Amino acid sequence: MKVLGILGAHKQHGVTAKLLATTLAAVPDSTETETIYLEDYDIHPDIKGQSNPVLDELTEKLLASDVWVFAAPTFWGGLSGVTKNFLDCLRWRLVRIDHVGDAHPDRFNNKHYLSITDCYISPINNFFTGITDETFKQIDRVMSAAGVIKIHEIVCPNTFKNGDHIPESKLQLCRKWGARLPQKSKRDDNTMKRYVELFCMIAVMSLITMGIQRALSGVLTQTNFWINWGTFVVIFFVLLAIILHTVTFLIHRRR
Repeated sequence: MKVLGILGAHKQHGVTAKLLATTLAAVPDSTETETIYLEDYDIHPDIKGQSNPVLDELTEKLLASDVWVFAAPTFWGGLSGVTKNFLDCLRWRLVRIDHVGDAHPDRFNNKHYLSITDCYISPINNFFTGITDETFKQIDRVMSAAGVIKIHEIVCPNTFKNGDHIPESKLQLCRKWGARLPQKSKRDDNTMKRYVELFCMIAVMSLITMGIQRALSGVLTQTNFWINWGTFVVIFFVLLAIILHTVTFLIHRRR
């Protein structure tokens, strides 16, 4: 078992690096860890007919690791340039491209990854504007195409105000997930879990919908099947829209 830390920041000993180091330090001693600092490498895309020893070396490190920990700051509401360049240049190695240009998982399929980012803005501002969302989405988009399985994500906002000081709560979060990294199995199958979650959500929403119909019994005709069915559908999907909006725009906001 091996965990590879990938530091995509301009500072080798800045806040992002400290978050990554804290995470890797919590990995049990029985698991090997390694950190690569992307600024140390002259990374450029593969050119047909030419060797690319830098990408060859980085590819071997990725292949030799079971879990990757991406640590990159958020700049201008997106992934840091050095990390983006790293992922861009690896595109032909991360996935298999078919005859119509679609990407498919290849040799990195079923590996795991953890994402870490930090940003200047306050936690409340980040919660409502989602500045760090795009950083995670960019990493997730590439990893999903490569078949790499997401473990978790960690964000540390307010670095402009705090400087190099990292709140203890964020360090504890890094230690918590660092200790869990070796526990990830080679292959995940959450199909049954998703079915159970979906069933429970539908059951609860149906119960709430029936309760609302009962409360509106004074204005609804309870003996007309089609009116009851129509109001049930309308109430149910209004609730569904509210829940999806909440999950997408509120619960997943990173602070």
